[in-house]
Amino acid sequence: MLDGVTLLWFLLTALSVLFVAVDIRRTPEAAVMKWGFVVVTAFTGPVGAFLYVLGCREPLPGTHERYVAAKWRQVLGSTLHCVAGDGLGILAAAVVTRSLGLPMGLDLAAEYLTGFLFGWTVFQALFMKDMAGGSYGRSLRDTLLPEFLSMNGVMAGMVAVMVPAMGHVTRADAPGSPRFWFVMSMALLTGLIVAYPINWWLVGQGLKHGMMTVRPGGTAPPLAGGLLAAGSALRADGGHGSGTAAAGRQTHAHQHAEMAHHHHRSGGLTRKLAAAAVVTTGLLALALVLTGVL
Repeated sequence: MLDGVTLLWFLLTALSVLFVAVDIRRTPEAAVMKWGFVVVTAFTGPVGAFLYVLGCREPLPGTHERYVAAKWRQVLGSTLHCVAGDGLGILAAAVVTRSLGLPMGLDLAAEYLTGFLFGWTVFQALFMKDMAGGSYGRSLRDTLLPEFLSMNGVMAGMVAVMVPAMGHVTRADAPGSPRFWFVMSMALLTGLIVAYPINWWLVGQGLKHGMMTVRPGGTAPPLAGGLLAAGSALRADGGHGSGTAAAGRQTHAHQHAEMAHHHHRSGGLTRKLAAAAVVTTGLLALALVLTGVL
């Protein structure tokens, strides 16, 4: 029964990857996100293809900017970006450690470390360094904590599936068996689900990006997208004139108040990050303890 389900899953996954890889070429999304969708679809099969169509694929020419502006789609992009990088590192480590027959504890430690380092240094810091002014060092600093928080969620979800399955399903821990890849796919899919609310918070705090729109040659979007963007701007402005004059009337005292508010917010964000680190680390520890006990 399990082997039949596994075979069906791989067939659907192959078709899903082919569809996403071909179709996403005409979607005006950033290159790193395009690769992210292809990689995640290879992990999650038809689920990944469904998420691509629902979350990123441009429904009408010129509407991608407005389509991906919804927060849940931004969070989806952030989560997929994380899972793509972390997942590649985790899978590579799992193949090596399982082939060597290392104990589960060392296996999980190697998977976490490899997944985190690859996701942080490559998929986050390297691919997104332009958002940090082109500085790789600054990009490493800016993405360290967000990647750590998100990785904790991915690994917690994976542990909840991977450890019990490899302990009770025959040959699920052998990289040469299709069952191993099926279990890892289910584990990564669960990791994506667990990491989603963590990325919701990170995007809301402005600590991670989501979907983006990149037009070829930097050309303006077609008329449909321009109309949508203009309508959104008018609604946000309330039909009033430009805010330039109002900005020019800001007093020196008001500017000082803005600076004080910024420093207060920075301090509050630091405390929130510390709390989030405790929560996500506790979540991962709980998953390890429960699966170890059960």
